[in-house]
Amino acid sequence: MFFGSREDARYDSLWLSDSGERMVKCTKKQIRQLKTALRWKIPAAQRERIQMVLLRESGMTQPAIAEAMGVSLSTVNRAHMAYDGGGIKALKPKPIGGRQRENMTLSGEKALLACFAKAAGAGELLNIHDLKAAYEQAIGHPTSNSTIYNLLDRHGWRKLMPRPFHPKRNLAAQDAFKKTAFQML
Repeated sequence: MFFGSREDARYDSLWLSDSGERMVKCTKKQIRQLKTALRWKIPAAQRERIQMVLLRESGMTQPAIAEAMGVSLSTVNRAHMAYDGGGIKALKPKPIGGRQRENMTLSGEKALLACFAKAAGAGELLNIHDLKAAYEQAIGHPTSNSTIYNLLDRHGWRKLMPRPFHPKRNLAAQDAFKKTAFQML
């Protein structure tokens, strides 16, 4: 018979067999490996997950483990499921950082820009549309102009192409200026 809330009874039933005995998930060898792993120099997150598995093997319920460790119940459940599915290696935290949404590696970007560097080095202007088309062909899907500008900035390229004319230019005023400006000298 269970004492406590209905929710506690539901979680306790996961850990007790029909006869009322605790269900053991790990062998003695696995428990020994987990205890040995705690002595290794490992990240704090992995150490905490190993402790969660060991507490389960000592007979604690998931809600009790969550409260003792100061984490949520879902964190405890995920640690247990990870261990059950993949052992100690599955408890290792996933690495994060770097360019998570990169379309191309930095070396791939350099190789792509090398094709355009020859023309730019000769004094020709680089057309953003040509570069964008080549980039999209290399990655296999369309992308925005800002991606191309960020690519160029990342590799130290500067101004792409000067604007050939002002969008609100007045050709008549320009011609009149050219005719009268130099007569005053």
